[in-house]
Amino acid sequence: MFFKAENYRHPAFMEAVRDLAPQVPGVAAWGLMTGVAMVNSGLSVFESIAMTLLVYAGSSQLAALPLLVAGAPAWVILATGFCVNLRFMVFSLHLRKYLMHLPRLERMVHGYLTADMSYAMFTRRFETPSNDPKDQMAQAASLAGNTFMVWTSWIVASFVGIFLANFIPISWGLGFAGTLCLVGILCSLASNRMRIFAASVAAATAITAYHLPLKLNIVLAIGVAVILSMSLERFGKTRAGQA
Repeated sequence: MFFKAENYRHPAFMEAVRDLAPQVPGVAAWGLMTGVAMVNSGLSVFESIAMTLLVYAGSSQLAALPLLVAGAPAWVILATGFCVNLRFMVFSLHLRKYLMHLPRLERMVHGYLTADMSYAMFTRRFETPSNDPKDQMAQAASLAGNTFMVWTSWIVASFVGIFLANFIPISWGLGFAGTLCLVGILCSLASNRMRIFAASVAAATAITAYHLPLKLNIVLAIGVAVILSMSLERFGKTRAGQA
């Protein structure tokens, strides 16, 4: 088991599972496409399974595949994966206040399992952390439910794609279904002016910097949106304090 038994028995765990269930087809389609892409890129079944379990990051896996095929140096492949996944550092910083009361091992498990979808669903439900032990337990159980659903659907679908790669063409564009799920969650998260502003800034920055190498436009978009949003929020609090 990934988490303590208390997480699985808590009502918030199953609530999170039910909340994320509608997003499972999109996650599965994305995982299926990634599994197919790994095998069609020349990786063996064993290598594809190992990459699925150890990396567990679709965008990073897809970014690394053409470099592996081209025989790029290991440092280039690792640097590419690092840059593509830098957004998870932002996720971790945000989730730190929610999880610091947990043992280190459990925090590390959450860090491994948390993906875009589970992070988005969790932060939509819990906008702020809590110091109350009961609320903290509910939040940890909810995050566990989200990550459990995303991880399970991704791994199962990836394995199906790996073993059926010769029968599922990449031209189906299955990854687009996962993108649509993320767009849907993004729209539901845009619940106030600050969030709409942050999303707009990130989108504009990502599009403007689209031609940067190693998908650095994503990293730049996250950084610009976070810095501007935090600056505006701090400015607003300062003005409120002076009023």
